[in-house]
Amino acid sequence: MQIEQVITILKHDLPTLFEKDISYDIYTQDIYFRDPVNKFKYKFNYRIIFWTLRFHAQLFFTQIYFDLHEVYQSAEDTILAKWTVRGVLRVPWKAKIFFNGYSTYKFNQNGLIYEHIDTWDRPPTEILQQFLKKGGES
Repeated sequence: MQIEQVITILKHDLPTLFEKDISYDIYTQDIYFRDPVNKFKYKFNYRIIFWTLRFHAQLFFTQIYFDLHEVYQSAEDTILAKWTVRGVLRVPWKAKIFFNGYSTYKFNQNGLIYEHIDTWDRPPTEILQQFLKKGGES
């Protein structure tokens, strides 16, 4: 697969990942995923994490967005995606969630992604603390 195709698919999939499933054809069977709270290997588990994101987004949020800012090839075997997650929690005080991050995708000679590492701009505990604040507070 050509890297341009992979980038196009990521640009298509990521903005709606809270609403609909992504394409799994661009990932290897033994894809490794890590973010500040999860770490696992294999496409089956990768599918589960995206299902879980959609499930929790619908259950816990009245609004949730994955704003994709840019996706580009940053090195010979690397794609970088910069993004923001923002939303309104389904609680009476309408707490808001907001954090930035980036995804680093490593791909093999066949153009398939074998590693996906997410980096967030703040620790998970700080993100969770946003749930306790009223919608207008920062």
